[in-house]
Amino acid sequence: MVDLGWKTKQMASSDRFSDKSSKFSNKLTVLIPVAAPLQSACTSELGTASSTACSAYEHYVRLPELRKLWRRREFPEWKSEALIKPTLQALEITFRFVSTALSDTRPYANSGEWEQRLEWLSASQLQLVAALVESGEGPAPVVPSPTCGGGSTAEVWRVPAGGADAVVSRTSEASLLPRLAAWRRSEAAAERIQYAVECAMRRCPFTLGLGEPNLAAKHSLDYDRVVKPNELHALRKNPYSDQIQNRENQVLYTIHQILEAWLQSASELLIRIAERIESRRYETAASDCFLLERIWKLLAEVEDLHLLMDPADFLILKNQLDIRTEEEPFCFRSLTLVELTRRCRDLRQFVPRILGVEADPAGGPRVQEAAMRLYQEKAEAEKIHVLQGLQAVEAAAKRFFYSNKQVVAAVMGSLEAQEEGRSLRRVFLEQTYFPSLDAAKTFMGASLNHEWARLGH
Repeated sequence: MVDLGWKTKQMASSDRFSDKSSKFSNKLTVLIPVAAPLQSACTSELGTASSTACSAYEHYVRLPELRKLWRRREFPEWKSEALIKPTLQALEITFRFVSTALSDTRPYANSGEWEQRLEWLSASQLQLVAALVESGEGPAPVVPSPTCGGGSTAEVWRVPAGGADAVVSRTSEASLLPRLAAWRRSEAAAERIQYAVECAMRRCPFTLGLGEPNLAAKHSLDYDRVVKPNELHALRKNPYSDQIQNRENQVLYTIHQILEAWLQSASELLIRIAERIESRRYETAASDCFLLERIWKLLAEVEDLHLLMDPADFLILKNQLDIRTEEEPFCFRSLTLVELTRRCRDLRQFVPRILGVEADPAGGPRVQEAAMRLYQEKAEAEKIHVLQGLQAVEAAAKRFFYSNKQVVAAVMGSLEAQEEGRSLRRVFLEQTYFPSLDAAKTFMGASLNHEWARLGH
């Protein structure tokens, strides 16, 4: 079923508004905007960059090797493994990014801003990881005792009133974060990230085991077995690291590895959203929609890191890597991003199911009227929440692509932005994914404005 919007110049009033005044219902006319030629062009199917460009991008980011790590299933009882593992690996790559940024010896590098931005990025990722853990399904692999499964421990505090046991913090042996805490240059940043881990995981059934205080004395995730930092950091060099002596090469490579890891997680989250809507678990589906919205915002935050790259060094790197401008934007070299965007748009198919109606093949207002009844009666709040979540996903996705256009202009100049801007406009100027919901709110808003004007407000 597809959410078919009803586009017409005059629409029938709902029962609630028509009961108030027959004169009011006879005179009210609501104009629903009809698609302009530009908007019609925007509804065309999204296209990817050329197959050559996409293959070169995947080779550069080493996506085939990363996908093997993401798709490996080692914990059958942990149903959220495919969803959460890529996010933890993105976090671990961020720790490597901190090391890369703070070891940059170029006198003109903005190390202070890099340190602050990467701390913020780590905190944002930790908040999302914690939210995904809270909403996860199945028991995660944890280490019940600090003395089991390897790893170092450090006493934090003793239980008062004669308690014999000391509360300890278990530390991963393979993660880079504890090592950053031991390096004078990154010690302060690493400790702040560890405190962020403690705060973010406060409501979770376990903590990450990255050297955070663990004041609640919770079990630690078996981080090294789940994330596999050694295998992950074996991919720290891109295929051109030895040939290209440009510091921004590693920066660009790392940014896109983090981006792809979160895109993988978002794809898995979309699967769970569909499953929960189909099984009518609307409240949890709504929570997942808002999580997906936050992932889109995080992706924009990751993209913004391009703004800190040295302008001249980056443009030199662009030529060294032979990155050529195509009709499709640079970001469409990521097949996962294009597919994620398509699937977010296809969430509109669930609207009739949520509202409990069949879409009218003739384009009638059946879905719109059901949405208006739902908004007015408020009898099933969880359905309102999931519809709000779906529209939040749309807004965040379009905002990401608009932001991406601005980043390209700032990093490579307005000419590059103009070349690829035509394709990006297909995304952020596209008609709403949910025309019936849009029409329902438009009509309700116009009706209320008309009624208030009639009453002299």
